[in-house]
Amino acid sequence: MFSGRMTLSAPCEPPEELQELQELQELAFIERPIRRSLKTAEEIDQLTVDEDLNDVERAVYLLSFGQEVQRASVISNLPSLVRQNPAETFRRVVPKVREVLNGAGAEIQLAAATSFLTILQDDIILIHTHTFSILKTVLLHLNHRDAVVSTAWLETLLSAISALPKETIKQEVLNPLLYQSQLSHSPQARLAACRILGKASSKFDCLIVKKELLPLARSLCQDVESEVRVCMCRQLESMARAIGVDDTRTELLPELLELAGDEESSVRLAAFDSIISLMEMMDGDDLLHLLVPLVMSACDASSQVDKGVTVSLSFQFGKLCSGLAGSLSDEQKELLMQKFQVLCITGLPTEENQMDASESTLIRCNCCYNIPAMVAFVEPAHFLSNLYPSFSGLCSDPEVSVRRSVAATIHQVVKMLGPNAHVVHKELMLLLQDSSLEVLDALMNHLDETLEVVLSRGDNLTLDNKLQELLSALLSAEQKVGSSLRWRLHEKLLHRYSCLSRLLPGELLHQTFSARIFTILTTNKVLPVQKEAARTFCTFLRYNRKQEQRQEMMGRLIQEIAQGRSYWNRLRFLDVCEIATEIFSRKYFNKHFLIPALELVHDPVANVRYKLCQLLPRLRSSLRLPADKLLLQKLDFCVQKILCREKDKDVVAMIRKTVLELDKLDLSEPFHKRHEWDLLDQKKEKEEMLLLEMEQLERQQNDEKLNSDKHMERKRRDSKTSLSSTKSMSVSSSTGGASSGKEIRKAKLSRSRSLSSQPTSAKPLNSDRPLKVKDPSSSSGLGKSTRDDSGRMAHFTLTTQSTSSMPVLIRSKTTSLLDQAGMLEQRDPRTSKLDPRTGNREHRNNMMEHRTSSLEEREHRTISLDHRDPRTSTLGQRSKTMERGSGMMDSQSRRLSINRKSSSFQLE
Repeated sequence: MFSGRMTLSAPCEPPEELQELQELQELAFIERPIRRSLKTAEEIDQLTVDEDLNDVERAVYLLSFGQEVQRASVISNLPSLVRQNPAETFRRVVPKVREVLNGAGAEIQLAAATSFLTILQDDIILIHTHTFSILKTVLLHLNHRDAVVSTAWLETLLSAISALPKETIKQEVLNPLLYQSQLSHSPQARLAACRILGKASSKFDCLIVKKELLPLARSLCQDVESEVRVCMCRQLESMARAIGVDDTRTELLPELLELAGDEESSVRLAAFDSIISLMEMMDGDDLLHLLVPLVMSACDASSQVDKGVTVSLSFQFGKLCSGLAGSLSDEQKELLMQKFQVLCITGLPTEENQMDASESTLIRCNCCYNIPAMVAFVEPAHFLSNLYPSFSGLCSDPEVSVRRSVAATIHQVVKMLGPNAHVVHKELMLLLQDSSLEVLDALMNHLDETLEVVLSRGDNLTLDNKLQELLSALLSAEQKVGSSLRWRLHEKLLHRYSCLSRLLPGELLHQTFSARIFTILTTNKVLPVQKEAARTFCTFLRYNRKQEQRQEMMGRLIQEIAQGRSYWNRLRFLDVCEIATEIFSRKYFNKHFLIPALELVHDPVANVRYKLCQLLPRLRSSLRLPADKLLLQKLDFCVQKILCREKDKDVVAMIRKTVLELDKLDLSEPFHKRHEWDLLDQKKEKEEMLLLEMEQLERQQNDEKLNSDKHMERKRRDSKTSLSSTKSMSVSSSTGGASSGKEIRKAKLSRSRSLSSQPTSAKPLNSDRPLKVKDPSSSSGLGKSTRDDSGRMAHFTLTTQSTSSMPVLIRSKTTSLLDQAGMLEQRDPRTSKLDPRTGNREHRNNMMEHRTSSLEEREHRTISLDHRDPRTSTLGQRSKTMERGSGMMDSQSRRLSINRKSSSFQLE
């Protein structure tokens, strides 16, 4: 069934095609006689001009006998004739033009007015007689019945006033002006008189303007036509600047204030604009008593203000606030701020008003324009409380034109905020992520200035959330623009991103943007975008301070572009070389770019070799002898190889042209220009050397910082281990020392009692053995109590030698004192922790006491064995006992002094 339908529809196609061909043939047949009958033989003869005539003669002939189109062409070409031969043109051609203009149509009138205006604006005329001849023609056709033609001639007259002398203006212009400004003439003539008054007032001094022009201006301000009053009101500013400040206050300001209360809204708007324009010419009293009430009445929400005045107020709000800041009270400033906040939301759904949508959008756009002036008015310190809500609302406005306007001014806001620019981070993100490319286009115009303030911390930047959001927004904006057809915007964006090389740290820039720029360079098909990407990539490469990253970027550039498989990429490498000669120094370029570029002489694609031939003169200019002798030989070899082996005719023609340029290269460059290039190259080389030194310094600083961190970590670990060991030792000394001290003291007490119960004959032998404990303080080397201890030792030895019963009493008292010291240590163990040195000493004392106690036990066993064996000699034992007794007395005296010191420390 489907095949049957296809067979039925197939025969229907040829008749339709045949029918279309027949229609085209009929149309062609119809057009042929029309084309042939456009000009007859007679008309062609009339349009033919003798070729022997010069330009002036040809112009005179065509103005006299030519058709209207030829006359219009001659009149339009009048400025070029004046440039070539002004005297003959004004003597022969201009009179013919004046004759043609009598009764001519609007086309010729407009062409003549435009030509004369061009002659006057370009300063082609050198003598005033020629200007006077033009003035006669202009005044003759100034009151043309066609309003467009009359306006064109008026513009020519206003331009002629600037070039004419004062006497000519006074006689030829101002005298007829008095007649034209009367009510009997048309409104068009009176409008022209207003504009002529404003232009002529700048040519004369104050007295002439005040006596002759100002009365005429007053009469026109009282004209019955509102258009005339509006026109004259807008010309009063130029007259005010001509008569001065004092006369403006007495003569013009009352007139403007009267016009500000006119019944017509257009007149009130013109007076309002004129008063604001003259604000800089007013003193403090005028501002306070005249302008401030006028502005406050316009800002009063209860008063009915014209839409036109509101629009004008929104446009000049910043200028008003800046000019009146010194004359306003705090309440008036607050009222102005409230009015500005209301203007920022005019026309939005949340605001109830009956204003037209286009007018409300225009008001919000004007508010965007005045945001920087308002920041200066409220001071940047109060931006967050007074202006931030309005600014944030404008950044998220539903109208694209409003967001575009605020994007065009955000760089000024960021500059004024300075260190507090992070306040508008959210709004900057909104504009960067805006869906409209128009907003991005406006933002890109000054993006580099914005980023310089936002990223002003340089290498001290930390990768916080705000910075990460900003970098992501920049990348997403580039991708959005790159996926569109707005390649000019893409080119502008890449140009602005080149400033990131000075603002971001090298590591962060290399990780985020370098790879993306390289991808654009290799994949984008728009040549201007590729060239701008190459420039940005070279800028990133030049200002990168990491040698490894530079080598990586250069390696990718050589491998993927210079030696890439696509001839398009190899062509782009030659573009990169051309840009690199502008960015890098000759030394860096010759080291990294020159040889890969010369190797493209072997490229199989003729377009690449053709591009290389074009680039050879620039490559040659980067070489200097004798340092670059080898590179110059390679370049000459490249040229010879192309001359000998090249078969493509275009490449051959280009290399021949290049050889001629290379021969003239050294001769054509003047010495001063070469000197300037050398100085610039030296500056670039110094900057590159400085970057290398900065890289080395950064490495040294990083190494020192790493070593210091390791040293601090090691010290921290050592301090932790020493603290832990000290704590454990202090705890063990406070517990173990107390318990061991008790046991030792109890053993001493029992031994002293056993010795006291023995016969008196044995006392000299056994009385000193329990006192054999050596004081560890004496062995630890405490030098403070050495002399005292030696004195005490001598005292105790003398007492033991003098009496036999005293050693027992001394032992009992000493034991009781030791027990008291042990009790004090048990009551307050914190004293061992207060002074680590005291704790260490006590620990050492306890250890020594433990050792002495063990020695005493061994000696006690030997004593018992001596008692069992009476055959042993008692003389040696007695001498040993006396020595031990004296040593024990010494140790006890030292222990008493230490215990006294420790008890005094506890009491303190």
